[in-house]
Amino acid sequence: MIKFGVVVFPGSNCDYDSYYSVKKILGYDAEFIWHKENEIKNSDVIILPGGFTYGDYLRAGAIAKFSPVMEKVVDFAEHGGTVIGICNGFQILLEAGLLPGAMLKNESLKFICKDVYVKISSRENIFTNKISKNVLKLPIAHGEGNYFAPEDVLNKLEENSQIVFQYSSPEGEVSKKFNPNGSLKNIAGIINKRGNVLGMMPHPERACNPLLGKTDGALIFKSIVENLLN
Repeated sequence: MIKFGVVVFPGSNCDYDSYYSVKKILGYDAEFIWHKENEIKNSDVIILPGGFTYGDYLRAGAIAKFSPVMEKVVDFAEHGGTVIGICNGFQILLEAGLLPGAMLKNESLKFICKDVYVKISSRENIFTNKISKNVLKLPIAHGEGNYFAPEDVLNKLEENSQIVFQYSSPEGEVSKKFNPNGSLKNIAGIINKRGNVLGMMPHPERACNPLLGKTDGALIFKSIVENLLN
């Protein structure tokens, strides 16, 4: 059985959401990993959940990258292990250098919490290649989700099919009017060149339970597991 390891940092607030969704709703094995631990408990997939690690002092995710467990997470990722960073977890991946670019404050300078639509812009990865839908409806909740990278980095992301999710209309139109935070190229999620590390601002773990009326997030976790089992 595939095992998910959910890292818990001081200030994480979506750790139990992630644990509950993958274990209680989807039926996979899952275990919490405290940020001071120096091993990842034989996990097949690591989730860096959303929240406000260390109060988002300095920059979102800037202090969390120094947590002891991150050395193991980086090593795990560099050896091909599957890692998904959600919201604050995405910010941590950027700060830790596992993904390129940086997060700026939202263009509006306001915290945004609402449902959005994201187009699946790349299927050449384990996170989306088993998903039949082209557009997912997922919630966002962030103050620093404005993705930025130099033009040469953005060009490489496009060339290598590393832009996985882009903010869009319900029909999949990608344009400025559907961009909630000012992210360049409407970026909502990217992967590393190897394709085993995903960072995304929307919260798939909050869209897994049919009782909440949203289940598109479950498709991402299911795609991961189907790929790892095959």
